[in-house]
Amino acid sequence: MISEKSKKIIENYIMAYNSFDIESMVKLLHKEIMFRNFTNGDMNTETRGIQEFKELAEKSSKIFSRRRQTVIDYNAIEDKAEVQIEYEAILAVDLPNGLNSGDKIQLKGKSIFGLNEGKISLIEDYS
Repeated sequence: MISEKSKKIIENYIMAYNSFDIESMVKLLHKEIMFRNFTNGDMNTETRGIQEFKELAEKSSKIFSRRRQTVIDYNAIEDKAEVQIEYEAILAVDLPNGLNSGDKIQLKGKSIFGLNEGKISLIEDYS
């Protein structure tokens, strides 16, 4: 079972993410945060530590004019929280894959959160 405290930390992180509030996101992270992004089963991004995470967050925030993660469900997996997510975003720039500024992206996926010392120490996004 996921504690209410852990849920609150995760919800605060998602709220900061949706608001492009990188400083508030970073305040919730453990100094040794590990972030990984998986698309179609392949890992395409990995950061280690707050500085690398912050640089990625700042870079990716410029790609979207709007973004929203919505939590659908929580599951406890060992000592981690698995969060089912619906994601919607509007692009602010043209991407090399053919998507253009103003295009809407909608995805369903999950995020795995690990917490250590009351901070988020692991985020793995799967879509």
